[in-house]
Amino acid sequence: MDALSDALTSVRMTGAIFYHAECTAPWGFAVPHLRNVAHVLAPGTERLVSYHLVTDGKAVVCFPGEAEIPVVAGDILIIPHGDAHTVSNGSPSTFLDSGASLDQYLAGSLTTMRLGGGGETTRFVCGYFGCERHADRLFLAGLPLMIKINLRGDAAGAWLENSVRHLVSQAGSARPGQSVLLSKMAEALFIESIRRYMDALPPEQTGWLAGARDPVVGGALALLHRKPRHHWSMDELAAETGVSRSVLAERFSRFLGEPPLTYLARWRLQLAARMLQTTREAVLQVASEVGYESEAAFNRAFKREFGMPPGQFRRSGSTGGDKPGCTPPGEV
Repeated sequence: MDALSDALTSVRMTGAIFYHAECTAPWGFAVPHLRNVAHVLAPGTERLVSYHLVTDGKAVVCFPGEAEIPVVAGDILIIPHGDAHTVSNGSPSTFLDSGASLDQYLAGSLTTMRLGGGGETTRFVCGYFGCERHADRLFLAGLPLMIKINLRGDAAGAWLENSVRHLVSQAGSARPGQSVLLSKMAEALFIESIRRYMDALPPEQTGWLAGARDPVVGGALALLHRKPRHHWSMDELAAETGVSRSVLAERFSRFLGEPPLTYLARWRLQLAARMLQTTREAVLQVASEVGYESEAAFNRAFKREFGMPPGQFRRSGSTGGDKPGCTPPGEV
C-alpha cells in the first residue's frame, strides 16, 4: 500500500514551469512570499509551492534570519510554504524583484530572465505548483523552509532533469500540448523530490511523510485515504495492517500526533469541504459521501472544524484556511 500515492491522488494539483533564468556573476534576485503574488500566478488556488531547478553553475539561497544555503547544478529546490528568499552569486549591488515581472512571464512575452555582470553563468528553471489547502495536513506537513535534492545521482533523476531542460528549450515554440507537458513535468519534479526526501529522513523523524514511509502507519494511512467513508474500527484497521490495536495506536500517534480514527475524522471533513466548494450536492449527500449517517452529526463536526456550518461554508466560498482546527503550514 502506497500512502503517498493515495494522498497525492486525493489532492488536486496543478503545476507550471513559467520561466528560465540565465544569470552571470555577480547577480541576485529576490522572490516574494507566494501569498503576495498568488493572485497573479494562480487565482483561486488555495496553496502554492515554488521551486527552482539549477541546471548549470552555482548559487546561494538565503531566507531571512537563516544561514546561506549553497546550491549547485542538478539541485532541485522546493520551497514548501512559499517563503520569501533571495538567490544570488557573488556580491550584487542590487537584487532584482522577480515578482515585478510575473505578468510578462505568464503572458509569454518573456521566457528567460537575464541578469548579472558577465561572469560565471548559472541557469535555473523556475516554477510553482498549486494544490488544495488540506495538503498542509498531508505531504506538506512539517516540511522545512526548503528541501534541496540533487537529481544527478542516478538515471531517473538525470532523465527528469533532461526532460525539463528539453521542454524549456522549446518554450515559445507554440507546439500543441506544450503547456500541459510543462505542467505535468512540474508535478513530476515535485513528486520525485518528495520521494527522495522521504527516503533520506532519519529513523527518529516524525510527521506525515515519515509516517507514510513506516510500514504500519503507511499501511493504515493508505487504507484511510482509499476508503474514507468506510466505518473503520481500530480492530479492523489493526487487522488490515497486521499488528495489534495497541501497536497501531502507539505508532500512529508517535508519527502523526493523534490516533487513527481522529485523523480519519479530520480527513473526512477536509473531503467534505472540497465537495461543498466544487459540487452542488446537498449537504446530506456530502455527509453520506464522507461516511456520516446523520446530517446533524455531520453539521456539528463540520462546525467544530471550520467554525461555521456546511451551508454557510459553501455560501461564503471559504477555503477554511483560517478557521479553528485547520493546521497552519509547516505544523503536524
